[in-house]
Amino acid sequence: MSEAWRQLGTPRAGGVLLIGDHASAQVPDDIGLGIDPALLGNHIAIDIGVAEVAALLVEAGAVDAAILGGVSRLVVDCNRDEDAPGAIPIASDGHAIPGNALDHDGREARLARFFRPYHDHIAGVIAAHRPAMILSLHSFTPSLASDPDQTRPWQVGVLYNADDRLAAPAIAALAAEGLIVGDQLPYSGKLLNATMNRHAEANGVPYVGIEMRQDLVGDAAGQALFAERLARMCGKMVKSASLSQSSC
Repeated sequence: MSEAWRQLGTPRAGGVLLIGDHASAQVPDDIGLGIDPALLGNHIAIDIGVAEVAALLVEAGAVDAAILGGVSRLVVDCNRDEDAPGAIPIASDGHAIPGNALDHDGREARLARFFRPYHDHIAGVIAAHRPAMILSLHSFTPSLASDPDQTRPWQVGVLYNADDRLAAPAIAALAAEGLIVGDQLPYSGKLLNATMNRHAEANGVPYVGIEMRQDLVGDAAGQALFAERLARMCGKMVKSASLSQSSC
């Protein structure tokens, strides 16, 4: 284990690997963000429900292993390119993050401590145990403080970039669960897909990004229900992933 990541389960070649970039609200004691601590329970700091749903999926055997980010996305946002300004955000949804106004050396130290070990671990797991598919798990807020007029009615979103092999099967599986599914909503994987671009698309591993609406996974009952839905989805998609890889 590492302060940059934690792993649940055991990776298996030909299995399902879950990656949760924003699954933690942890801020190390020696890092001062300069924000109200209450914001660490807000969507700007953590993808609510992801860690709990991931643990349930591993426990159920629907995924073999889950690699979860070890610190808040306000410390470092691992679902960004390393040189992107948003990798260490100075503001999020209208909230300033004054502790992230770092000089070059401070930024380099933050990336070396958290960002690179996280991605190095993912890369090592994929190289040693190439999965049949990767499930990138996130959650999204029903409303943005910075854009209150924007409506987000979808209960779950399916995101992807150039590799869309699993997108249609995922959309169909989630729609069959009775969910309102957003295809590339509430935002597009063609614009925000850094971790999957790096570890899935670059390696030719089929993947899909799933965005759960946070008000539906904010308690144990909602998390259990979503885990059951995603477990059934994964069962269907592993077959699609295996077929897509064998036809490459």
